[in-house]
Amino acid sequence: MKFTNYTQSVEKEVVECWNRCCTFDEITVDKFRKQALFDDNFDSELCWVALDQDKVCGFVMATKRKFPYLERGLEPDRGWINVIFVDKEYRRQGIGKTLLQLAETKLKELGVKNITLGAYSPNYFFAGIDPANYNEAIHFFNAMNYQAGAEHYSMARDLHGFKLTEKTEKKKIEAEEKGYIFSKFDYSYSLELLDFLKNEFGGGWKRNALIAMQNHLAEDVILIVLNKNKKICGFCMRMIDGNPMRFGPIGIAEEERNAGIGGILLELQMREMSRQGIYHMYFVTTDEPGKRYYERHGLSVFRTFIEYRRDI
Repeated sequence: MKFTNYTQSVEKEVVECWNRCCTFDEITVDKFRKQALFDDNFDSELCWVALDQDKVCGFVMATKRKFPYLERGLEPDRGWINVIFVDKEYRRQGIGKTLLQLAETKLKELGVKNITLGAYSPNYFFAGIDPANYNEAIHFFNAMNYQAGAEHYSMARDLHGFKLTEKTEKKKIEAEEKGYIFSKFDYSYSLELLDFLKNEFGGGWKRNALIAMQNHLAEDVILIVLNKNKKICGFCMRMIDGNPMRFGPIGIAEEERNAGIGGILLELQMREMSRQGIYHMYFVTTDEPGKRYYERHGLSVFRTFIEYRRDI
C-alpha cells in the first residue's frame, strides 16, 4: 500500500472512490473541484491518497486556513478533516488510521491544536458525522479519540399547495397593524441590508446576500421585514449554494424578536417558493431549539449530524 499526496492525475479515481464509499453523498468532478480544489485554503500537502498499485482505495482531505475568513480570521489553532474514506474491501487494514494520522501530523506541524470533522466554512461537504448512514465512521473516530458533541439536523417539507396557516395569517395582520412591512427585497435597500446582516449576524450572512446581489438574484431569493420606522429588522433568503430549494438563513433583529415576525417571514418564503413552482424546501443544519421551531411550521428532520472534535 502506498500513501502519497493528492495530485490531479488521480482526480477522477478519487471521485469514483468517494462515490463508492460515501453513498449518501455522491459528488461529481465539478463539485469536487468547486468545493475542494478551488477553495482558497486547499493544500495538496494536506491531502493523501491510498494506492494499491495504481488503484485509489482511500483518501483524506484536511484544511488549515491560509487566508482569513470574514470575522473568524485565520483561526490559527483550528484545523479540519473535510472528508476521509476507504474502499469497503480495504477496510480494517489500518489504511484509514494511517490516512488520518498523516493529516493530523501535518496539521500539528502547521500549528493546529484542535481538529473539527467536516463543518468547514464556507465549503463544507458534511456538517459532522451522520450516524444513520455512516455508522462505521462513528466507531472509527471514537477509537481515534475524537469527542462527540451536539447534534445538528437537516430538515425539509413539501410545498405543494402551500398556504399560510390561519395562525400566521392572523399574526401577519396584527404585525402590519403595528407598522411592520413584509416585502421582497428591493435594491434600494442594498447597503442597509448588508449593514444589518453584518451587525446582527456576522460576515457570513452579509456574504450570502452580497453574492445574491452580485448575481442579480437578490430580488428573487430575499425577503425583508421593515419596522414601524421603515428600517430593516428581518431577513430571509434561499438558494445560497445555487439550489433553488435550499432555504436559509433567516434572522430577526435582536430588539424585534419574540414578536412572531420570524414565523411569518418563514411561511411567506414558503408561499413564494410554492408560487414559483418550487415544491420542496430544505436546509442543511439547525440545532435542537431550531428543530423545535421549524417543526411548528411543518418541517421534518431528514438527517442528523453529530459534531466531532479532537485536541492534538
